[in-house]
Amino acid sequence: MHRAELDTVDGGVMLSVHAQPGARRTEIVGRHGDAVKIRVAAPPVDDRANEALVAFVAEVFGLRRSAVSVRSGGSSRHKRLRLDGIDLTTAARRLEDCMQGLPGA
Repeated sequence: MHRAELDTVDGGVMLSVHAQPGARRTEIVGRHGDAVKIRVAAPPVDDRANEALVAFVAEVFGLRRSAVSVRSGGSSRHKRLRLDGIDLTTAARRLEDCMQGLPGA
């Protein structure tokens, strides 16, 4: 199943994220438009929230941290992350597994 927040790119996928830094814990909480909404426990200071987001997304998708990078929106809540080494079908399945039972998922 193709999800609006995932796009195929050469060698991986792009993931659209709406990040909410400074949360109590880091977790996927549903969708925000055409993006996955992720609460991030780290504050948006000195790139700590982006680093925590990359680490969390890498864990969710079963990738190395070096395989996940912020491609746009580094200083915005709306971000595009590149996930290398994963195909669209696998990424969609892992995302679906994480979002089961969430409101708006």
